[in-house]
This record gives sequence, structure tokens and C-alpha cells, in this order.
Amino acid sequence: MQLRELISPLSLSSPAEAGDVRVSGIAFDSRRVQAGFLFVAVRGTQVDGHDYIQRAVDAGAVAVVAEQAVYGDGSHADDRVPLILVEDSAIALALLADTWYGSPSKDLQLVGVTGTNGKTTVTTLLHDLFTALGYRAGLLSTVEVRIGKEVRSATHTTPDALAIQSALADMRDARTDYVFMEVSSHAVHQQRTYGLHFAGGVFTNLSHDHLDYHGSFAEYIRAKKTFFDRLPKTGFALINADDKRGSVMVQNTDAKIYRYSLRTMVDFHARLLANTPQGLQLDVNGTEVFFKMLGRYNAYNLLAAYGVAVLLGQEEQEVLVALSALRGAEGRLEHVADPSGRVTALVDYAHTPDALRNVLETLRALLPEGHRLTCVIGAGGNRDRAKRPEMARVTAELADQTILTTDNPRSESPETILDEMEAGVPAKLVHRVLRITDRRQAIRTAVRMGHEVILVAGKGHETYQEIGGERFPFDDRIELANALKEFARAN
Repeated sequence: MQLRELISPLSLSSPAEAGDVRVSGIAFDSRRVQAGFLFVAVRGTQVDGHDYIQRAVDAGAVAVVAEQAVYGDGSHADDRVPLILVEDSAIALALLADTWYGSPSKDLQLVGVTGTNGKTTVTTLLHDLFTALGYRAGLLSTVEVRIGKEVRSATHTTPDALAIQSALADMRDARTDYVFMEVSSHAVHQQRTYGLHFAGGVFTNLSHDHLDYHGSFAEYIRAKKTFFDRLPKTGFALINADDKRGSVMVQNTDAKIYRYSLRTMVDFHARLLANTPQGLQLDVNGTEVFFKMLGRYNAYNLLAAYGVAVLLGQEEQEVLVALSALRGAEGRLEHVADPSGRVTALVDYAHTPDALRNVLETLRALLPEGHRLTCVIGAGGNRDRAKRPEMARVTAELADQTILTTDNPRSESPETILDEMEAGVPAKLVHRVLRITDRRQAIRTAVRMGHEVILVAGKGHETYQEIGGERFPFDDRIELANALKEFARAN
């Protein structure tokens, strides 16, 4: 592609002399630059791409997009390659990626789902629902990227702008009809979703998370709201009316607003008729349906998926029939078989105070009288520290036994993380809490306690532990299954 054509969407007041420069690729990481590439210098949270312009040019970049005409060593740009100056290189990267891949989102019905909890479950439900309805559906989620029958592992809740556009282009080329995408607050703030053409957006809920990145709850709300601010007039904004911040999300949106609720009569409403160990009985817009998912919070997730499907033109009864057969996302209240048949063992991704409360309250409500619940929980390193004591407090209050352990400590000291978690345990509940740093040993100890229900929370679908900057194989489901087998053999 010619450089002149590639940079045309940037609306430059004084475009650089692009000449007949031909671009063979785009990169924002200098290590990925090859001969003929356009390098985009993006300011990240840890690294500033402007410090690597010289390296990118030396690696073969034929043009550079940047916010300043200075290289990392302090020298000014020379005439070796065209330098395109922009106000925001992250926005520029998103627009360049969109142009490079031929604006694939224009050819797709793309729906974004944002909120603190429920994003993965709602997007997965929608993908599986539309597949069951006979459409080609795509998925961009925390767990995986699905393009038709192809499944790719996911590395971020929302990928970078180049990766998003590449995946959407693959989906378009595979003649995908609908795509469902998790939209994180990080992604919105870093402009990764800028320029995408959304058919609609969903707000699930908002609670304490990511304050390490955003700095304040107000900024976290602002990032989520920006997603709805950018929705087009032709799109829809579906919000959870039972979350007090739902109305804030759509204050400035041009999209048509719809609501879903378990409490009030809005566009999409449901009454919880029964919450059993087998699933949920709901009255959805006047129709009684049994779903195979557990917990009041999943009633919201199911209702959100139902609302989106109807807004996308699907027949209500067909949607409800198809939804009733689905089980949700991997690693969300996922059962692990116990050979003895005595223990209900579960793995869940819950890693915020609100998500933990939802899961634990659901399990408590379903426990037969006299049955006990053990919860294994940790907190991630280099992330929001303020939620650590609150996570421990919630778990200590709702579980009969809590085992505090490591999650993904990353570059932080595991012991420091556990100290901060322990600080949140009320004095009257200290007797319910154990501290076992090694996660594998914590899971084994939970099994040996012999309680009727075991919940291992925090990592869900993840298949690794990140310690000291390295990733080691670790899957809660495998570890819990091995511990259950070991205990069954010994008893």
C-alpha cells in the first residue's frame, strides 16, 4: 500500500511528503519492524515508542508516525524517512490499522460488551447463541478468539489495535455475520477500539477494579463511558438499569438507548422464579424459561444476551430456546469432577470483591443445611492494591474456610500481597482464614479439609502462573482434579 493512501484518514493539516513510498507492514514495537514497515511511536504505560524510532529506522522502517520530531537519543529527525507528526499516535495507530485491513468492522455486525464483571460470559453466550441460530459468529474475549471453527488463545481482554483489525479482517474473509467483543477500560483509554464501527454496545455493571491503572474510580467510569460516547446514531446502547452507573454511561451517547433489569419493567426484564443447583428459572418478558446457569448474576448475563439478540433482529422465542441450552464461558463456575462423588468442586475467574460476593452468595444459597464451603483465593501482583483487603474480607465473611494464596504475583513479592489481603480480614473471622503461599499446596489443603464445596477463585480459564516476570504452566482445574483424585485414593 502507498504511504499516501495509508495516512489519508489521519486528516493531517500539513501532510508529510509521502512520495511513492510503499509500505509493506505496520508495527508499533520496534522489535517487529521489518524492511518496508511503517513504525508508529506510541506512548505506553511502561515504554515510550519515541525512544525507539532510531532503532525502527535502522531495522528498515520506511516511514515513522510520531507525536514529536525527536528520536530517543535526543537528536532531531533526519531526512532518511518521512516523518508524519500527529497529536495522538495511539489514535493514529488505530486509524492506520483500520485502513491497512480495509475497515473490516464496516462489513460485520460488531457488538462490544463492557463493564467490570460479566463481559466474558455475555460475549461467549452471544457467540454460542448466534452459532446455534445458524449464523457465522466471531468472538474476541478474555478466554479466546474464535473465527468460525478456528480457536486462538487470547492474551488480553481486548487486543491491540493491529491485532483487533487483523482478527476482524480474518472474520470478514471467513464471511462472518456477527462478532461479539469484550471492551476493557484499558482498551478504550489506550484508543485500541478507536475507529471501530459498532452496531451496538452493552454495559453490564461497574464495581471496584483497575484503580492501579486509572488512578481513581471517576477515571475508571470515564473510560467505560467513552465507549458509549463513540457509538454511532445507527447503533444501540443496552444498559443494566439495576446498576446506578448505567444511566451515566449513556449520558452523551448518540446511540438508541435500551435497558434490561431484574427489578423494574424496562425493555428487557426478568423475574427470578427459582435459583437451584441445576440452574435458573426465569420469567423473561412474560415467558418462563429454565436456564442451565447458576446464580442471580448470571440472570443478568442471560438477560443482556437476550436483549442484544432481539435488538439484532432475532425472534424472541427462538432466542430463549437456544439460550436455555447454553452453559456460559470456560472457567466460570466450572465443575471439576470428584471421583468420590462427595465434593462439589468449582473453578471461577472471580477476581474482584463484587465478583467474589456474587459467586459466594450464589453457592451459599444453594448449599444444603450443614454443608461447608472452602474458598481458595489470591490477588494479582502489579495490579489494583486497594481491592486486596476487600477481597479477603468478602471471602472470610461468606466462606466457612478461606485459604489465601498466590494468584499471578508478577514482579511483586507474594508475601507482600498476602499481607495486604490479610489486613482486610475482620478480627472475629481470623480463625476462618489460612495463609498458604504455594497455590498448588493451597488447593491440596482445601481438598483435605473435607468440606462439601470447594471454590478455587481468581484465575478461572488461565493455564499459567506469572511469577517474577515468567509464566509457568498452572491450571486450577488440573490442580484441583489431581488433588481430588489423590484424596479419593487415600480415603
